[in-house]
Amino acid sequence: MLQQAFRFDPVELPQAAQALRKEVRAFLDENRDSLGNRRDYDQAFSKKMAEHGWVGMTWPKQYGGHERTAFERYVVIEEMLAAGAPVGFHWTADRQSGPNILRYGTDEQKAHFLPRIVRGELSFCIGMSEPDSGSDLAGTRTRAVKVDGGFRINGSKLWTSNAHRADYMILFCKMADAGQDEVDRHAGATQFLVDLKNSPGIEIRPVINLLGEHHFNQLFLTDLFVPDSRLFGDIGNGWRQVSSELAFERSGPDRFLVLFKLLTEMVRVAGTNPDRATAAALGRLVAQLATLRRMSLSIAGMLQEGLQPLNEAAVTKDLGTRYEQDLPVIARQLFPAEPDLAAVDTYVSMLARGIGNAPRLSIQGGTREILRGIIARGLGLR
Repeated sequence: MLQQAFRFDPVELPQAAQALRKEVRAFLDENRDSLGNRRDYDQAFSKKMAEHGWVGMTWPKQYGGHERTAFERYVVIEEMLAAGAPVGFHWTADRQSGPNILRYGTDEQKAHFLPRIVRGELSFCIGMSEPDSGSDLAGTRTRAVKVDGGFRINGSKLWTSNAHRADYMILFCKMADAGQDEVDRHAGATQFLVDLKNSPGIEIRPVINLLGEHHFNQLFLTDLFVPDSRLFGDIGNGWRQVSSELAFERSGPDRFLVLFKLLTEMVRVAGTNPDRATAAALGRLVAQLATLRRMSLSIAGMLQEGLQPLNEAAVTKDLGTRYEQDLPVIARQLFPAEPDLAAVDTYVSMLARGIGNAPRLSIQGGTREILRGIIARGLGLR
């Protein structure tokens, strides 16, 4: 039976969030030398944000958070991304790892990790995808075995962003005794908090992207020991936990603002009197951006209500991916140029960055095939 359409209620930013925008822009003006899409991982910048209370904004004060609204957090993220701020150090921890620890972690884990994240002292990465399974997390082959005092883990993870720089990884795997359950492919799914800096048995190999940059990695886990205290959530509850986490990952403005600078450069190149075809093409891009923003803001409203908008997040991520992959294509059609990362002209360098980034956009956060399967299930079509 078909379900009703997904919920995207209109949301207006409250006055407190609108006032905060001015404060954030003033901060960015003061730190203009740190901005630019070529620098994305800067702990010093993250600590400056933390000093302003812009990391862990919605978390309880008990753990160092600031108990501000999801809308205020949205404004900070939106302004940082639009300005090309180097937020990579705290990004994953603030966006998804921290909220999931808050939801599923033990009291000790909350007390240990959350205040350090809020202070800009601790970074996280996510160990989900694997060779031969990709976004099909139910097909993970990494296995954990219960041993005295903890767990012994063997397997491999791929496309793990910033694993070579992060302090901790939330690892998704299955218990070895779960077997191959054809009925429930999620059986035995479990997560662990892995210390990447102090754990023997971890080999991290770089995966260089099309831009020649090192963000991705492949991890090889060989008899990795994780103590009982770093079991995250309950054994067998990993699928529910990771689904909750992905709602945070897929719904924010980072799903349509990665190439925002390219759009602003297209408008600059078009000038004040573009021809009708150029004006129409740019108008469509701006209209799509405005629509995606309304959808993302609506999800922020749901998160503020304590809901888990998994299906709405999948829709937003899928549409945002298509939008961002279309941007460099349309840019080359409107304003032909030879892409060059080192070009002095900002449009040319941003075009090169957009073309190089485009392929990964349909992988990170779940491939489009996986997302559309989630959407179909949400509509009752499968």
